[in-house]
Amino acid sequence: MAVLGGGAAGFFGAIACAEANPALRVVLIEKTGKLLSKVRISGGGRCNVTHAADTAAQLVQHYPRGARQLKEAFKQFGATDTVQWFASRGVALKTEPDGRMFPVTDSSETIAQCLLEAARRAGVDILTHTTAEQIQPLPGGGFQLMLTGAHAQTLPVSRLLIATGGAPKSEQYGWLRQLGHSVQEPVPSLFTFNVPNSPLRELPGVSVPHARVRVAGEKLEYEGPVLVTHWGVSGPAVLKLSAWGARRLHELQYQSTALINWIPDFTEDTLRQYLLQYRELHGKKQVAGNPLFGLPQRLWRTLAEQAGIAPDMRWLELPLKLQNRLIENLLRTSLPVQGKTTYKDEFVTCGGITLAEVNMRTLESRLLPGLHFAGEVLDIDGITGGFNFQAAWTTGYLAGRAMAEATLVPAM
Repeated sequence: MAVLGGGAAGFFGAIACAEANPALRVVLIEKTGKLLSKVRISGGGRCNVTHAADTAAQLVQHYPRGARQLKEAFKQFGATDTVQWFASRGVALKTEPDGRMFPVTDSSETIAQCLLEAARRAGVDILTHTTAEQIQPLPGGGFQLMLTGAHAQTLPVSRLLIATGGAPKSEQYGWLRQLGHSVQEPVPSLFTFNVPNSPLRELPGVSVPHARVRVAGEKLEYEGPVLVTHWGVSGPAVLKLSAWGARRLHELQYQSTALINWIPDFTEDTLRQYLLQYRELHGKKQVAGNPLFGLPQRLWRTLAEQAGIAPDMRWLELPLKLQNRLIENLLRTSLPVQGKTTYKDEFVTCGGITLAEVNMRTLESRLLPGLHFAGEVLDIDGITGGFNFQAAWTTGYLAGRAMAEATLVPAM
């Protein structure tokens, strides 16, 4: 058995296979010298392992692509199974208020070392600085791998798991197309919005815990925390919106207008009514100097200033025209988006192997028996919050188990 890719899905698949059938020799092949690199950098170095969800139905709500196909897979190995898997190997996870789950150590190295140790105990043979230059299906079944690099050799294997991750360019999937598979074109997901001419450019670091971001003219919107940055806007609401709208935003060449509602609990009518009452009660207060709705002082002052409200103007003196502009800014701050920026170092794509060509119970190719897939090489991606890792654990585990169960005698 061989596994291509030394990331989360590859390790989980190799471990699952080796543990399920100890008689097998399982070889994990990684072209670089870095194992579990995304595990180590994720979550700001804390590793967002999964998300607290008791059922498959809860989990699948967070996958812009792959939700329907993952439902049965999550019933076999879901978030609670992930928690138990790590707990049984001495790693406890904790749940944060927003549902994200991290190791209690708050260190991604805890997760990386757990996986490395589990692979060692299971007898997985790890080859780094090694590339599978050619994959040749054999007439009687199985594959012949032409390996180059530190462990150059011709390696025959009965089954092969491909867990090489997502790729930003379509041509990087050429070798998989040569095996007969079709690929959904890769486009970026989970990115922030670049707004070089942002009216908020003087407010980097300002955050609002509950806002709504919408793309003008599109059925794309998301609520959640928003962070103003030096280059535009970020935060969970923007990142999750970028995931759900990944293909459409790509079609728009990342040129759009983002509309931010800083107080989504209000409608225009309820906001007008609120301001009318506030004005009657606090008419002598300065508008710009007294932020409402719990908004940060700097943001409120900027929204008032852009509405044309002088710093010393009081509510009693506020013309209806300027109040209308303030309402517009509160409900629909318009940001001309011109491009995107990768979120931290966590590159995620949508796209990959077409799911219709894969049996999602075993992750085996429907086109080429003995070939399995796991992780981001598949056309599956989740929003932020531990969902991409959960998809990696699930698909890796099911693929590894299926590979082991399909082999009844000791084999490579």
